[in-house]
Amino acid sequence: MKSNVARLIATWFGCGYSPIGPGTAGSLAALVIAWLLVHYANWPSLWFLLPVVALAGPGIWAAGVTARETQQKDPQFVVVDEVLGQWLALAGARSLNLKSWIAAFLLFRLFDIWKPMPVRQLEALPGGTGIVADDLMAGVYAALVLFAAGCFNLY
Repeated sequence: MKSNVARLIATWFGCGYSPIGPGTAGSLAALVIAWLLVHYANWPSLWFLLPVVALAGPGIWAAGVTARETQQKDPQFVVVDEVLGQWLALAGARSLNLKSWIAAFLLFRLFDIWKPMPVRQLEALPGGTGIVADDLMAGVYAALVLFAAGCFNLY
């Protein structure tokens, strides 16, 4: 039972099983949920910090359990980290419009793939912590760039 729940969270309800770009699928799933929250519950961008904080612990646990069970350091199908990182990136938007949604997605994916310091170093942390921490840092970088771009009215 525990491993089934962990796998469900780690794959973000199956998004991680996408045959093409599971990380991108996880980021897109995060954006769909975010769009629904913005348009139907009037969430401001900063509120995306709430699910990040609330789900970071369960996400780390689920990623760690799943990695341990599959005997892989960072399984590609574990995408809860991309979901959290994408929401963190959105939290940096000064306003939410088509340009900022696209920018948040592209910036997060860029920093997640590029892994500038200390993103890559955070991967070395043990278990689920390392799996999730690098994506959270990529989300922080994306949020900072998005916030700065918003300060200059670039979107």
